[in-house]
Amino acid sequence: MNNGKLCVSVCAETAAELTQQIERAEDLADVIEIRFDCLNENELDSALQKISRLNSKKSLLATFRPKSKWAEFFFGKVIDKEVLEKKNSAFRERINLWNKVLSLRKIDFLDFEDDLFIGFMMSDIFENDILQKREIIFSYHNFEGVPNNLRQTYEDFSSAEEFNVKCDIIKIATQTDDVTDTIEIWKLLKQAEQENKNLIPIAMGEAGKWTRILGLAHGAFMTYAALDAGKETASGQITAQDLIETYRVKELDERTEIYGILGNPVSHSLSPYIHNAAFKFHNLNAVFVPFEVKNLDEFITKFIRHETREVELNFKGFSVTIPHKQAIIKHLDFVDETAEKIGAVNTVKIARGKLYGYNTDAEGFIEPLKNTCGELKNLKVAVLGSGGAARACIYALQQAEAKVTIFARDIEKAKVLADEFQASFSDLKSEISDFKFFDIVINATPLGTIGGLENQTPVTADQIKTAHLAYDLVYNPFETRFLREAKSAGVPTVGGLAMLISQAMAQFKIWTELDAPMKEMSRAALGKLQP
Repeated sequence: MNNGKLCVSVCAETAAELTQQIERAEDLADVIEIRFDCLNENELDSALQKISRLNSKKSLLATFRPKSKWAEFFFGKVIDKEVLEKKNSAFRERINLWNKVLSLRKIDFLDFEDDLFIGFMMSDIFENDILQKREIIFSYHNFEGVPNNLRQTYEDFSSAEEFNVKCDIIKIATQTDDVTDTIEIWKLLKQAEQENKNLIPIAMGEAGKWTRILGLAHGAFMTYAALDAGKETASGQITAQDLIETYRVKELDERTEIYGILGNPVSHSLSPYIHNAAFKFHNLNAVFVPFEVKNLDEFITKFIRHETREVELNFKGFSVTIPHKQAIIKHLDFVDETAEKIGAVNTVKIARGKLYGYNTDAEGFIEPLKNTCGELKNLKVAVLGSGGAARACIYALQQAEAKVTIFARDIEKAKVLADEFQASFSDLKSEISDFKFFDIVINATPLGTIGGLENQTPVTADQIKTAHLAYDLVYNPFETRFLREAKSAGVPTVGGLAMLISQAMAQFKIWTELDAPMKEMSRAALGKLQP
C-alpha cells in the first residue's frame, strides 16, 4: 500500500456535462481535477454555480491551463510586471477567470502554471487568505520533450519560500518519446523524498505510462487518470478504472515485483490485462507494466543491469515483443534450448542479477493448432512473415513434422530463415493466384494489428479460398482483416487470442512457478479486445 492520491481529470465544454463528469468521478477518485479551461467562454459562471451545489465528498482541484503564457519561466531576476502584462493581454483575463474560480469555497487544490509563479514573486496576485486555505500546486509542462535544465526547474519551484510564495506541491510534466527519456524526471522523486517535498512527476506519452503506474509506489504525491478511454486530458494518461482494477496502483509499494512488456509499439498490447489478472488471482505483490522501448540497448543498460542502471525498480522479468525478440538475445546470461534453436526470445526472467531467456511463442502457437487440426504430420503449411513470431511457428511446425514454406516481403530475410530451418521459401509480393497447395495459411506478420496496420492483410480471400485453415497470430482486434478475408472465402479460422493466452500462461509459470489461471486471464483479454 502507499499514501499517494489518484486524481481523475474531468474536461467538458458545457457546465452540465462537467458536473455530470464530476459526479461520475466520485466513485473512482481521491481528488477530482476540474479543467476549467475546457469550458466554452460563456459556461464558466454556470459551471461554478452548479459545482457550488454539488455534495462532493472528494477533494476538488481547480486547473486553468492557458493557451499561451505571459512570461518565460525563469527566476531570480527583477521583472517589471507591467511590461510583462503588456506582452500578453490574455494575462489579466486569466487572472480575472482565476478570481471567479477562487470564489468557489469547495476547491481544495489550486494548480497554477509556472508563469504565474513569477507573478506571485512580484506581487500578491490573489488575496493571501484565499491561498492559505488551499493546497497550492505549481506546474511546469513541456510538450516538446525533456529539457536539459529539468532539475533546475525543480530547484526553482523548491525555492518558493525564499520568495514568500506558497508552494505545497510541485508538478513537472514532460513529453517523452522513448522509455529512457523518462529517467531524469523519475530521478526527481528521490530528491523530493530526501528534501521532504511533495512532487508529481509525469512523463507524458506512451513511453511514460510506467511513471503514471509506479509513481505512487515510489513516493509521488498524486497520479492523474482519465475518466473514460478517449477522453484523456494528457498524452499517455490511463483510465482511472484501469489504474485501480488492472494495475492496482494504490496497493503497490517499493517492494512490488515489476514485470512488463518491452516493444515498440506496446499501446495495443493486452499483456498488462492478462498478467495483472493472474497476479491479482494469486494475490501477489507484483504488477505488469507497458514499456515502450525504442533503444533496447539503452533500456537494458539504464534500467536493468545492476552495474549501470540509473533507475531502481524491482524488476523480475519481462515479455519481449516486436521488434526486440532477436535483439534481446545478446543481453542475456542464459538462453534455453528451445529459444536458442528458434533464435528468438519472448520471455526473460531475472533472478540473482542474471537474465534468463525463453521462448513460449512456439508452445503457445502449436497448442491451439493441434486442438483444431489434430495430427499435423505432413500437412503443408504456409507461414507468412520472417520475424521472431514466424521463427517460433516454423520451429513448432517442424517439431510436429509439418512441411513449411516461408513467405515474406523481404525475400532475402526469407531465404536466410529458410536456410536456417531447411525450409522452402517464396516472395510474398509475387502474384500468387492462390494457396491451393497448402492446408494451412498462417499470418505471422504484424499486418492487421490495431492502429496504422489495421486495414491491411498479407493475402486476400481469393488467394486462400482453397486452404483448409487460416490462423492469424494478430489478436487485436479480435477479428482482423485476414480473418475476414478467410471467412468470406469459407475457410475456417483461428484467431490470435488462443495463442496469446497459451504463451502468457507459460510465461507466468516461468516467472512465478505458479499455475496460471486461464479463465481469469482469458476473461481479462476478452474484456479489452476490439470487436
